[in-house]
Amino acid sequence: MHLHDALHFMQKLSLKKAWNAAAVLSSFYLAKWTQRPVQWGLPFNVSIEPTTQCNLGCPECPSGLKSFTRPTGHLEYAFYQKTVDELSDRLLYLYFYFQGEPYMHPRFSELVKYASAQNIYTVTSTNAHYLTERKARETVESGLSRILISIDGTTQETYEKYRIGGSLQKVIEGTKQLVKAKRELKSSTPHIVFQFLVVKPNEHQIADVYQLAKELGVDEVKLKTAQVYNFKEGNELIPTIDKYSRYQKNSDGTFHIKNELLNHCWKLWHSTVITWDGKIVPCCFDKDAQHQLGDLHTNSFTQIWQSDLYRSFRSRILKSRKEIDICTNCSEGTQVWAG
Repeated sequence: MHLHDALHFMQKLSLKKAWNAAAVLSSFYLAKWTQRPVQWGLPFNVSIEPTTQCNLGCPECPSGLKSFTRPTGHLEYAFYQKTVDELSDRLLYLYFYFQGEPYMHPRFSELVKYASAQNIYTVTSTNAHYLTERKARETVESGLSRILISIDGTTQETYEKYRIGGSLQKVIEGTKQLVKAKRELKSSTPHIVFQFLVVKPNEHQIADVYQLAKELGVDEVKLKTAQVYNFKEGNELIPTIDKYSRYQKNSDGTFHIKNELLNHCWKLWHSTVITWDGKIVPCCFDKDAQHQLGDLHTNSFTQIWQSDLYRSFRSRILKSRKEIDICTNCSEGTQVWAG
């Protein structure tokens, strides 16, 4: 974290949150050691999905491809409030994204404001096409802690090769509006991050995105590796720069994922994902919610988190992670990290 961002996060801490995080961490290491699904505390990192709707058509995204088998819709506000109320005293991070474009939710700023008022570090990820002057100002006023702006190219020609249907000019204009609103409101938040998904068509513009961020007043640039569904026979999106690729080429020309898929996953202990309609899924790799572990409309979060079904899924992770479909294309989960 950058200094002002780190200080902002520290202001969100409490003894109860720290104790809960310590309990979660301890149970994770005990589970690894005993190979038993020991789980203490509640997750301190939760993603909640405002909507599954999106204005773009990105090729590796089920939301962009409109290929969901699950329902499409918006997070209901009263249900959201009830869920946050149950989790707020343990939460360190609340992420307002899973699938879809968060700013397409008609009350998005209100969602953020409610969580911010309960002293939670809030994060969202956006394609920035809806960051008008009014929306930018609402974003700053909502208390949002961090915003990831997807910018996968520094020219329109490159940008639209992945962000199909998108406008780089709208991303730049939205970023300018957000920087302007922060300045006018004398606010240090949100921490603005340019997130650059490195794929073969844009890998030559990595240096350029750092320069663009500097010119616009963006706080940080993060380079992200791309998940590709059909990678075994090669894919036009796989970067040629090895350090930015999740996949490695075999001697026969096929590809394999670099992750060793060790039989443990930090995500299953410290985080969870809540879909717009209240379903609990294990992590962000379950994009179509195929591994539902509970429904918040019928059970409390604590009941679901401590249920036999959740315990069984953690047991499967500890036994043979390679046999779980959503894990086979995963680049995360083998190290402990927060945020």
